[in-house]
Amino acid sequence: MKKNNHDDFDGFMINVFYDEDGDYLAHLVELPNVSAFGPTPAEALSELKTAWELMKECYQKDGEPIPKASSRQGYSGPYNVPVDENIYHALTDEAAKTGISLFALVAQKLKPSIPIIKEDTN
Repeated sequence: MKKNNHDDFDGFMINVFYDEDGDYLAHLVELPNVSAFGPTPAEALSELKTAWELMKECYQKDGEPIPKASSRQGYSGPYNVPVDENIYHALTDEAAKTGISLFALVAQKLKPSIPIIKEDTN
């Protein structure tokens, strides 16, 4: 099975754009210091793959943990989402009436609408 390009970069988002010098620049969005140039988008991505592999080797050599893409990290605590004041009050009222926490109520309401995507481990 062919790996998709996303796997070559350990889940990091990639940005490729044409610069004013006539080259394509590819970089990891969450780690913009990892970047590479090429005359075509494909060559810029190939160079970026090499740069990322070399960067990971440097992290390992220095005994530093290799950064993980946010898409590959587990949930680590509260996630605050601003909502309209009226929605907030309606939700807190509903949570109080049902005797559950606001967090539990919102999680319950969101769960059926969010598809679960499992990573292919092959």
